[in-house]
Order: sequence, then structure tokens, then C-alpha cells
Amino acid sequence: MPELEVKIAGRAFQVSCQPGQEHFLLSAAAMLDAEAAPLKAQIGPLPDSKMLLMAGLMLADKTAAVEDELRTLKARIADLEARPASTRDVPVVPLSVVETLAEIAARAEAMAARIEEKT
Repeated sequence: MPELEVKIAGRAFQVSCQPGQEHFLLSAAAMLDAEAAPLKAQIGPLPDSKMLLMAGLMLADKTAAVEDELRTLKARIADLEARPASTRDVPVVPLSVVETLAEIAARAEAMAARIEEKT
């Protein structure tokens, strides 16, 4: 089993992981360090267990917020996918616009016919 040294708030820890999982461990350690470093700067030196607990709780809080947002977005997607096709927004050209365009086309054709007659 690979053993890596990770640094959290300036302290070195030896941690083992499954082969091939080293990059995940290093990434997780970097996230934990990103939470622990400001704690150390704000509060000062803490026992390892308290520093790691507080940093872990801060990460858990962020994770819970992301999971809530993910649940909300999944529910919204499911709602949109469950809508019948007939209720989906479909661009509709109002009849008055269609009639106006038809009238303009008729006038343009009439003008083109008059021009052809003169030439």
C-alpha cells in the first residue's frame, strides 16, 4: 500500500492509500489544508485532533450545501423531463404576424409583376 506524506496547516502526516488512489488522497489533503490553514492563521496553534475536526466540519458543511443544491437541480431536471411534450415551450408566430407577412409578400409580388411589365 502506498504511503504518502501530506501537509495540513503546515503539519506533516503519513497516510496510506490503495494503489492508484494517490492523486485522490493528495487532492483531499489539499482541500483539508485549504480549510485548516485559515483556522491556524485566525486561532493560532491547535492540537492536531481539534484542527482536523474543525477543518473536517467546515468541509462537511460545504459538502452538505453542494448536495442540497444537487438535489434541487436533479428534482428540477426530473420535473422538466416529466412534462408532456405538448406543454413544452414551442415558439408560435401570432396569426396577425402571419397575415401581415402574407400581405407584404403579396404586395412585393405585385410590385415585381409591374416592374416586369415595364421592362
